[in-house]
Amino acid sequence: MDDYNLDTNREERLGFPEVVYGSSKSVDLLRRILNEYQTQSRNALATRVQPEKGQALLEYFPDAHYDPVSQCFLLQANDLDDENARIGILSAGSSDLPIVNEAYYTLNLLNVPAKRINDVGVAGIHRLFDRLDDIKTCRTLIVVAGFEGALPSVVGGLLSQPIIAVPSSVGYGVATGGMAALNAMLSSCANGISVTNIDNGYGAAMAAYRILKQIEAK
Repeated sequence: MDDYNLDTNREERLGFPEVVYGSSKSVDLLRRILNEYQTQSRNALATRVQPEKGQALLEYFPDAHYDPVSQCFLLQANDLDDENARIGILSAGSSDLPIVNEAYYTLNLLNVPAKRINDVGVAGIHRLFDRLDDIKTCRTLIVVAGFEGALPSVVGGLLSQPIIAVPSSVGYGVATGGMAALNAMLSSCANGISVTNIDNGYGAAMAAYRILKQIEAK
């Protein structure tokens, strides 16, 4: 296997498995990597798998799950009860769904249910207020927003949970591919917010997972 080397003991070291970044990999390479996971009776997730690759992989793995919105490919999607989830994923708008779903399916791989609360951005802030009781049941929050990236600051000023903010590349003009949202989140006046890179739903899910495991271990 000169072109890849699976980190099969990552779960033993860190408590979660390696995830495959699919964007720059060929269908053949992804097929061989995923097949090795399947041969070892391991579940696996490939992120950023373009639709044409996802459809081709489904021919090799017909029981797998492919989400074209987030471009996540799961060998086996876990059947989880999202209603009692302890991680909440909030989005400012429905345009943020690719990032929301990437976080959601990453947590699904980890067998952790997550609650998606979409389209509660500050342009109609009453929508957020209407869901506060529901959001308060979560122990960790991922908050995704583009444009000026204001939602994490508002959530951070209202709620006490750990918050991982994700700037999305949604917007135009000075939004510049998510840089405006990233800078706003990094300079938030709501104390204690953590910020990922632009569009990094996967990284936010991993951060939320680490936090949740520490909370639940107490």
